[in-house]
Amino acid sequence: QVQLVESGGGLVQPGGSLRLSCAASGSISSIYFMAWYRQAPGLQREWVASVSSDGSTNYAAYVKGRFAISRDNAENTVYLQMNRLNPEDTAVYYCNANVKTTTGTVFASWGQGTQVTVSS
Repeated sequence: QVQLVESGGGLVQPGGSLRLSCAASGSISSIYFMAWYRQAPGLQREWVASVSSDGSTNYAAYVKGRFAISRDNAENTVYLQMNRLNPEDTAVYYCNANVKTTTGTVFASWGQGTQVTVSS
């Protein structure tokens, strides 16, 4: 019913920047929170940042000041601008959204993930 598709990952050198995008599509009535998570090899998935429907943002301590999350409600899209990347940021980044469908169901939807590799 609802699909999230991430894009924008890739290989970047330490100190560089990347911008991730995640577009939601399907039977969407409204989207509440949108968020980014990441999972490095051998580690659990961890929360990175989130943005509410009114634009309020929150960040994990290890990305605050370097990453910026934003959303375009008209396009049902969330972005993650990542600056001053370091090798510890290497992970698969996942988009998450709390979606209300046109049938009234509310559930958390996940994207398929996009790989971000920070290496020289």
